[in-house]
Order: sequence, then C-alpha cells, then structure tokens
Amino acid sequence: HNYWTSERHGQVQLRLEKNSLDCEAPHTVHDMVMDTAIKYADYIALGSKHKNGWHTLTYIEYYEQCRRAAKAFLKLGLERFHSVGIMGFNSAEWAIASIGAIMAGGFSVGILSTNSPKACQVIAENTDMDIFVVDNDRQLQKVTQIQSYLKHLKGIVQYKDELQVEQENLYSWKEFLNLAGDISDEKLDRVIDSQKPNQCCTLVYSMGSTSLSKIVMLSHDNITWTTAATVQSLCYKCPPEGQEVLVSYLPLSYIKAQIFDMWVAILVAGTLYFAPPEAGRVGMIPRPPGAGFLMDMLQEVQPTTFYGTPWIWERMLDNLKTSQLDSSPFRRKLDCWAMKLGLSTNKKRMFEQVHPPLCFRLAKMLTFNRARKFLGLSHCEQFFNIGPGLPTATLDFFLSLNIPIFELYGLSEGTGIHTLSSHQAFRLPSCGKGLPNTHTKVKENEKCTGNICIWGRNIFMGYLNDKEGTQKMMDCYGWMNTGDLGCLDVNGFLYVLGNVKDLITLSSGEKINPRPIEERVKTHIPIVRHVMVVGQDAPYLCALLTLKCQINSETGEPRTALTSEAVAFCRKLKSQSTRLTDILHKRDPVVMEFISQGIKAVNAEAPSESARIIKWAILDTDFSVGGGELGITERLKRVAVAKMYQAEIDDLYKDLT
Repeated sequence: HNYWTSERHGQVQLRLEKNSLDCEAPHTVHDMVMDTAIKYADYIALGSKHKNGWHTLTYIEYYEQCRRAAKAFLKLGLERFHSVGIMGFNSAEWAIASIGAIMAGGFSVGILSTNSPKACQVIAENTDMDIFVVDNDRQLQKVTQIQSYLKHLKGIVQYKDELQVEQENLYSWKEFLNLAGDISDEKLDRVIDSQKPNQCCTLVYSMGSTSLSKIVMLSHDNITWTTAATVQSLCYKCPPEGQEVLVSYLPLSYIKAQIFDMWVAILVAGTLYFAPPEAGRVGMIPRPPGAGFLMDMLQEVQPTTFYGTPWIWERMLDNLKTSQLDSSPFRRKLDCWAMKLGLSTNKKRMFEQVHPPLCFRLAKMLTFNRARKFLGLSHCEQFFNIGPGLPTATLDFFLSLNIPIFELYGLSEGTGIHTLSSHQAFRLPSCGKGLPNTHTKVKENEKCTGNICIWGRNIFMGYLNDKEGTQKMMDCYGWMNTGDLGCLDVNGFLYVLGNVKDLITLSSGEKINPRPIEERVKTHIPIVRHVMVVGQDAPYLCALLTLKCQINSETGEPRTALTSEAVAFCRKLKSQSTRLTDILHKRDPVVMEFISQGIKAVNAEAPSESARIIKWAILDTDFSVGGGELGITERLKRVAVAKMYQAEIDDLYKDLT
C-alpha cells in the first residue's frame, strides 16, 4: 500500500499513529451514519422548510431513507466506483442522495449549481457518472443538453418541483425512492460490507484549481476521521444533554461545508435545517451563499453553532453598525463603553485565562446579548469564518461584542479542515491549531514565512486519473505540500500569510507576497473593502482598491451608495460624500487625501523598498461573487480581476511605455 493512489478502485495506506486509540479505529461512512441512527433514533436529524411549515426527519428515518436511495441507485444500475452527480440547492434530498450513493458503493460528487452544461459534461465524463441528481428544471435542462455525450448515464432524478417533461430514465424523487422495492436488504448489505475505510467514497473539485481536471479523491476514513477529529477539537453538545442546531446554506459541494453541515451534524446527532427551496431560486448570476434569506432564517431556527463566510460577516457588521448609528446618543455611549471593555477583556483572554471584570456581566446584559439577539445568534456558542481570513478590523469589531470568530484552515485535498480555532485555542489572526494527531511544518525561508506542509489522516487519497499531479503534492513520507505560505508560533498556532501562486515577480526578479500588503491597506484605510496588489513583470507595485458599498441583500450585487459605516467615516473626515460616484467623479479631495496618507502609512511599514505601493486606483464598483471577481467563498480571483480591469492596470503603468 502507498499513501496515495490515482485509481478509482485504489486503496491507500492510512497514516495511523503508533499510539492511536481504539476509538480512532478506521470505519466507513455507513458505520458512522448507522451508529448515530441506532443511538439517537428518535432525535430530529433534518428540518426542511416548505410552504406549510417544517418537515422533519428523525435519525432512524434519515438512515432508512439513505438505504432506500442506495437501493434505488443499485436498481438504476449504479456500478461500484462509478459516480452520482448531485447538482442543486442544499436540501434533505441532497444529503440523502450523497449518503445513498456512498452506501451503494458509488462516489458522491457535489456539483455547483452555477456550473455550465459544458463543465457538467467534463465532470460526468471524468468521473464515470451513472446517475445525475438535480433539484429543478433549470438544472435538468443542463443535463438534457449533454446526455447524448454521456456513455455511462443511466438515470436522472429531480428532487424539487413537478417534472415539466416526460422522458425515459427521468424520475421524480418519489418515483426514484419507489425503485428501492426491487432490491433486497441482503443485496445492499453485501455492497456495504464490501467497503473499506481506505477506499474512495466521494469526489471533490479542488476549489483553488482554475482547470477542471483536479478531482480530489476522499476515502471513507478521510470523512469519518476528519469529522471525529473536528468534533474532538471543538465544543459541540450531544443528546441527551443538549442538541446542536445548525443551518445549511453554504454549497454542500464545498467540502468544508459538507464536513460541518452533513458529517459533524451526524456525529453529534444535531439537527440540520435547510432553507426553503425558493431561497435557491436565482436568475442567471451567481449569488453569494445566504443572500436574501439567511438573516431571517437565523432568527427563526436560532443555531447553536454558526459558520459564516466573509460576505455574511460583513453583512452582519454593516447591519449592526447601522443600528448603532440609528440609536440614541446615550445608547451609543453605552455601546461604546461595553465594546471597549469587551475588546480589552477578550484580548487578554487570548493569552491567559483572566477573570472578566465585574462590570463585564453588565456589558453583556446591556450590549452583547442585544447584538446577538439582533443577529439571530442568541443561542450560538461557536462562531466560525469559512473562507479567506477576515480583516483585523472585522475580527476586532465582533470580539468587542463578545463574539469571537474562529478562523480555520484546510484545503479540499485535506478534507477541508487541518487547523481550527476554538475556545481553547484562540489567537487572532491565527487559524488555530492542528487537528489531533495531525502534523504541520513550515519550511521557513529568510523572512520566517515558508511553505506549509501537512500530514494526517485528513490528507486525500490523490487526484483521480492524475498520477503526476498527485506525485507533485506528496513526498514519500506522506507529507503534502499545500502551496500556502505561513508561519507557526511557539505554541503551535498557524498563521496563513499567502499562497505561492499569488507571489508577484517584479522585473527586477524580486518576489513579493501581496497578501500582507493588502491586509495593511485594509487596516490603515477602513473605508476600503477589497485590495488587489498588481505588478507582475513590472518595475513597481500598484494597487486596485474598492470602497465599502452597500450590497443588495437579495442578489449580492454591490450598489453605488456607501455603507453607513463608510458614510460615518467620511463625516469624521468632514467629507459630505455618500456615494461612490461622489468620491470618484467629483474627486472628493478630503477622502482622496486620506487614502493617499493611508497608503503612505502602509509603505512606511513595508519590509523593503520594492514592497511599496507606488500608484493606486479606486475602481467604480465593489467586487462581488456575481461580478466574477470573487469565488463562492469570496476568495479573490486574481487572474480574473487582472483580466477584467486590464485597462485600469495599464493606466497605472502608462508612464512606462
């Protein structure tokens, strides 16, 4: 056995520690789901909102439905190590189809709903897809367009809405589950018993890859072990003492979301709530996850653990600041006092357990509890950021309201999670500490940042059908090179400071990491939302800036009006600007001067002459998911932005030509 394979039916050597406990004995996804179903049979597992209220499934019903789906997949002709593609909005059916596909000996493949028919075709061909599961007619049409090319396709299942067309091999969810009757329990159990923890059960498209070819193979052990290690590192409630309440809105095709929503929920026997299907209805442009419905849903279900993306945290911050600006002068003074106290107390807590001052309880009653209630997070005990790191100002703002946001780190190739922050391991702006029995090392260069390499049972099996690509990621001892840059402190906290792919090489040959420069810009110029430093093959660095604009919460599209926080900031500078156009076209001298002083301050902290920003430009729109500048978890798409704003970048360097 090797630590890796690129074969669909391959088996890998698990990275077992010599002293690993019996409780960490490898097991399959089916074992994990069944254990919970037996132990917590009558607890609510899934809640789905329909027009006439909530439909719920208990754990035993959930398990039975997964078995029915598995039998139906077998009836449709799903072959061992072939795949089931699931494309649609998160729902109970999504989770059941995914687990059913795995139980039936196939691979579950989550596909983003925003994918084009061509992208779906490539995925289906590369993964030997036998069955497509889609949520509605729009997704169905994509599959219909390409089905003549798919030599393995045996069936299509649509789990939401009435079927608009009749065609052979197309089933509604109900018709699909009814196919289970023809397959005996014994037949399904034989398939389940043939599965091994070190075999593949799910395929994930790696988030970072621009090309579609990188298909991450995750084993049963990757999923079950990473889930258990995550639960061990954090503070989840478990019945009968209490039950976690979770809200699922991040696309389940994204492995971090899948681990936290589907698998952790199963292991701790929590209740996972899905948004109403209408929430997923969008026009053609991609929206950031949670746009339109999430804030109302939080008020309704009151989660006990919440995973937000930068987009969601920024929305919450804007909403809180707006409500603070609207309150009475006395209330504002009170909040200001409470937040100062909250920040200083929580910063001290990070380094040593201090007893909060007596007035902390008062601050909690008067300000902190109000803020949580306003957000729908009154019952919440753990808060996470999934996606790129949040700006320091955002983390500090929430910390001052006694909402510590836990950052984490992980790649699709590491089953989504490698280090986690928690109440026990919290240092801003770090991503926390490694999961138990994993190892992290940083190959340091002269500036004490270096390549992050990781080792553990969360490391993927390999890229499907891509031996070369897999070999590039791994060394012979099973270490994986992540391509991320960072450093570890003496206490084992990981700080992620950039990625090798993002390094800018100036014409002098000097390499510059843009991430720390961009972070400093956001810190010194609080009205800036996004920064992208450019300068590949140029003699000096320049920066594209976007300002904090209001966002249409339904579509996620930026407006031209500045956020209330940005307007309040302009007032402090004695500027009357309220819209982006006021600053750009009327050339607001006060704001422009403030930005240029901010850039000077950033440059004063630059580690070298060449790491300074020589010129900058403010763009006439904020970045967004729909605009194509940001990925689904708001990671900056540098290549796309450079293409889209080529004219603005050329303009910054026009003196050179």
